[in-house]
Amino acid sequence: MIQIWPDHLFLVGCGNMAGQMLTRWLECGLDPARVTVLRPSGRAVADGVRVVTDYPAALPVGTTVLLGMKPYQIADVASALAPLCAADTRIVSILAGTPLADLRARFPVVAAIVRAMPNLPVGLGEGVTALFTDAATPGDARSAIDALIRPLGLAEWMGEESLFNAVTALSGCGPAFLFRFVDALGRAGEALGIPADQAARVAIATVQGSANMAARASDSPAVLADRVASPGGMTREGMNVLDADDRLLTLLIDTLTASRNRGEAMARGE
Repeated sequence: MIQIWPDHLFLVGCGNMAGQMLTRWLECGLDPARVTVLRPSGRAVADGVRVVTDYPAALPVGTTVLLGMKPYQIADVASALAPLCAADTRIVSILAGTPLADLRARFPVVAAIVRAMPNLPVGLGEGVTALFTDAATPGDARSAIDALIRPLGLAEWMGEESLFNAVTALSGCGPAFLFRFVDALGRAGEALGIPADQAARVAIATVQGSANMAARASDSPAVLADRVASPGGMTREGMNVLDADDRLLTLLIDTLTASRNRGEAMARGE
């Protein structure tokens, strides 16, 4: 049986995303005594979690490190952290635009290094985390990291690192795009005369219920949409607007492409 929790979890940085991950893990039973967070401010994170403002003299045996700082800080972090790592240390990096090869070059002693890109709903256990590693990561370490990520929601292992920026655009950036869509849906309802607060509530509930249906259905979302849109009905008339010249699809392709391209530029240091 795979042990879900590492012997020790060391977080370098605990911003919005890393904080959401930690919150969920603690809710799912991770002992806070196993967690140390490095943050310069020294600000408390959660009851029982140790917060330090500088690197310890050594990392405990069986430590999993979560790199959750800003990507531009990787050089400084690695210079201080790499000497503390041992062969049994595991590293999970949520740094956007930081390739696995770069991480391996900075942490040469560590065999188990995994790139991860979570999205904000991981804090609810309903997120998506894209994962990638290579053959140098031992199978037992990969399984252990997979088990650690599972309480956060869907864990998707990518077969090629070249797809990492694309899946980051889809799942990592996707919540922001959906928030914008939900806001626009509510505002469109308001434009038709529905009170603003009521339109917002209805829009959120509509998207939530529809997403749950799509997740549970055996049919694709495209099939579900066509089932709702009866010929000559109200839904079909609206769908005709969305579907004309593939305008919705084109808009989303352009949106994801822009995000992916920015990720690739970040990886080049631009």
